[in-house]
Amino acid sequence: MTSTNDIRRSFLDYFEGQGHARVPSAPLVPHNDPTLMFVNAGMVPFKNVFTGLETRPYVTATSSQKCVRAGGKHNDLDNVGYTARHHTFFEMLGNFSFGAYFKEQAITNAWTLLTREWGLAPDRLTITVYHTDDEAASLWKKIAALPDERIIRIATKDNFWAMGDDGPSGPCSEIFYDHGDHIPGGPPGSPDEDGDRFVEIWNLVFMQYEQVGGVIMSNLPKPSIDTGMGLERIAAVMQGVTDNYDTDTFKALIAASEVLTKTRAEGASQPSHRVIADHLRTSGFLVADGVLPSNEGRGYVLRRIMRRAMRHAHLLGAANPLMHRLVPALVAEMGAAYPDLVRAQPLIEATLQQEEIQFRRTLVNGLRLLDEATATMGPGDTLPGATAFKLYDTFGFPYDLTEDALRARSLQVDRAGFDQSMAAQKAAARAAWKGSGERASDDLWFDLVEEHGPTEFTGYSGHEGEGIVLAVIENGVRGDTLGHDQEGIVLVNQTPFYGESGGQVGDAGVLRSINGLEAVVEDVSKPLGKLHALHVKVVSGAIKAGDTVQQYVDVERRAAVRANHSATHLLHAALRNRLGGHVTQKGSLVAADRLRFDFSHPTALTPADIAAIEAEVNGHIRHNQPVSTRLMTPDDAIEAGAMALFGEKYGDEVRVLSMGIGADADYSVELCGGTHVNALGDIALFKIISESAVSSGVRRIEALTGEAARQWLGERDAKLREAAATLKSSPDEVPGRVAALIENSKRLERELAEAKKALALSNANGGGSGGKSEAAGPEQVGGHAFLGQVVDGLDPKSLRSEVDAMKQRLGGAGIAALIATNDGRASVAVGVTEGVTVSAVDLVKAAVAALGGQGGGGRPDMAQGGGPDGTKAGEAMDAIREALATVSA
Repeated sequence: MTSTNDIRRSFLDYFEGQGHARVPSAPLVPHNDPTLMFVNAGMVPFKNVFTGLETRPYVTATSSQKCVRAGGKHNDLDNVGYTARHHTFFEMLGNFSFGAYFKEQAITNAWTLLTREWGLAPDRLTITVYHTDDEAASLWKKIAALPDERIIRIATKDNFWAMGDDGPSGPCSEIFYDHGDHIPGGPPGSPDEDGDRFVEIWNLVFMQYEQVGGVIMSNLPKPSIDTGMGLERIAAVMQGVTDNYDTDTFKALIAASEVLTKTRAEGASQPSHRVIADHLRTSGFLVADGVLPSNEGRGYVLRRIMRRAMRHAHLLGAANPLMHRLVPALVAEMGAAYPDLVRAQPLIEATLQQEEIQFRRTLVNGLRLLDEATATMGPGDTLPGATAFKLYDTFGFPYDLTEDALRARSLQVDRAGFDQSMAAQKAAARAAWKGSGERASDDLWFDLVEEHGPTEFTGYSGHEGEGIVLAVIENGVRGDTLGHDQEGIVLVNQTPFYGESGGQVGDAGVLRSINGLEAVVEDVSKPLGKLHALHVKVVSGAIKAGDTVQQYVDVERRAAVRANHSATHLLHAALRNRLGGHVTQKGSLVAADRLRFDFSHPTALTPADIAAIEAEVNGHIRHNQPVSTRLMTPDDAIEAGAMALFGEKYGDEVRVLSMGIGADADYSVELCGGTHVNALGDIALFKIISESAVSSGVRRIEALTGEAARQWLGERDAKLREAAATLKSSPDEVPGRVAALIENSKRLERELAEAKKALALSNANGGGSGGKSEAAGPEQVGGHAFLGQVVDGLDPKSLRSEVDAMKQRLGGAGIAALIATNDGRASVAVGVTEGVTVSAVDLVKAAVAALGGQGGGGRPDMAQGGGPDGTKAGEAMDAIREALATVSA
């Protein structure tokens, strides 16, 4: 038996041998087609090559492309598990020519591979062509020697392909395999064509026309080839089975499901096992490509798929979470072909387990409500939409899950009533919104989110992608167009641009379009927490609603922001380790050039603290452990040890970031919706550049990472070497030389001060008008011994010590007063010995008033003050004498 892996490998080897470039599968999230939720065909990654927007270093290619059809018009979800060939995840084998060859070579390649390389019986193959494509019909007769009755002309759009109303288009040629007359069904185009006897295995698309508005306008200058072969279908043919779920890959996954549920995949249980196997593949590959379950967009589709499988596990009697235990079987079957699946295995398992734990908590109550609501209903009855909405709003049941649960009982759901209840909830949310206080602006954003839904953020896994412009806003008013040099806000349906939130700044970058648009994205905000508003300035061209734009995030800036954000998490953990569990985040800024982190702590960090924290963070950076992401409820995350961030508003689910390896668990576990490095080594380097107080009990650290940290250290090193050169020493000797210079400077300052004081005292005058020199000794004022002196140039700091010396010279009880003039000002000090009842404060105030100042104070035995007019120093000394005489009288 030929395995599915062998078939995939053989197909790619064959076309590589024919000169085709082997191209790896693109991610399931399309970044070149904003109209698609997921890649749903093999040609999607090559769309821009076919349209001429992109050139590649090859003109022919082959690939095995991962595809998902579970949302929008390509939605196979409801049929999965109940038919032989419907899947939400499938692989599309394809060969492509971008003008290198056309119909004849494509038909030759297909026929040769099927009949000669793979050995399929030619008489089992039937071909369809578009009814007017005589060229293709003739080539099939020539190359395959098929009779006319096995070349069926189809007049419907099934055999004419178009990329859209505008763009390449052309006829198709489908290859069908006949399983034999023991299987019900007829050939394509017959009344019984929907049976399982004839199965389409390959579709060859001949792109040869240019369409405008759905009308063929001209021939393409380079006719091209796009083919698609479903791997699961060809595997069934080559393995001799008529049901895709009987192929080796599905049989292995179903066998694992049987073992874990202890139920056989037969009878009423068969659809449940098939749903689990199919949805396991879809869930695993979507998570590996960066999609996580949520209540919006792609994440909501993933959640529907996961919960549908989990409900079927419940129906099979699984008492505990099941899906995550099947991941090893998935990786064993498909990991060799898709290494990303192997690398993401821990994340896939953790995501499935958390989602199933969360879902099981509400499943029983939800099913009970559903049973009660339908207890009296019979086949053909309809469940009220309000009840379906309550299941969705209260118990987290996606609408599709309610439909699926009622399907076996032939019950329907009132979709219009469900939508009405949803609209009423949105209206209530609008009425309760506090917003920014700018009601008109709030209403605008509410209108946009109700009209278009939340923005789909694709930036966790990529830096660029296409988007459709939903609205253009200028000066707070919704408009039509932004032209050259105009600034405004652009809203797109999906974007890789991160909107400012959680302390992380918004992204920057560029918007472009085939119409010549070039617009700089200067910032991105996040109104209502749901929309990514791109603040742009148009450099050239114009942008209007309905345009398709290519979006390019500034990769270097994003990388710097990511490094700073992840470093902030490591810093938080290191602070708690060093300072204690009381440390919590009080605010942060994560920008491209730096990070700022505010935290609770009563005292300044010591140099030893800072050094230890830096060393701990850099140690984890050097270990280069991958950063893991899980989606959990806030309560589950916090219960699991995650730190909730200050000021963050959390919904029903949160992203949980785990970093580094601690003693018993992950080093850092935090709730965070920001963008982060893939591995801690991407941070490169961490350096704290400042630590300061913000307010009582709150400290702030500012730090740098990566190249910014390296440049900062380089600048400091350059300054150190400059200082060393000035000191004529080596950098290692600078601290010692600087300390010696400081000590020498202090010594010289002391000596200079002493010299100045001695000079000032030696040049002391006699105290101005009425004053007497020190040589004359104390005088008698008001019956007290009084020694007064006026000096010029004496440092005011020396006044008190000199007054104390003057009190010693009194030789007994008395008052000493000293006035020093410096730079036009004057300072005064008065000292009173023991036994004298006069207050030094009163005498100083009298002198200060005479100097043109106010106040003055101190103790009764020693007071000091000053005034602005030093020319009145003598008058101030006389004022002291008068005050002393008055007090004594």
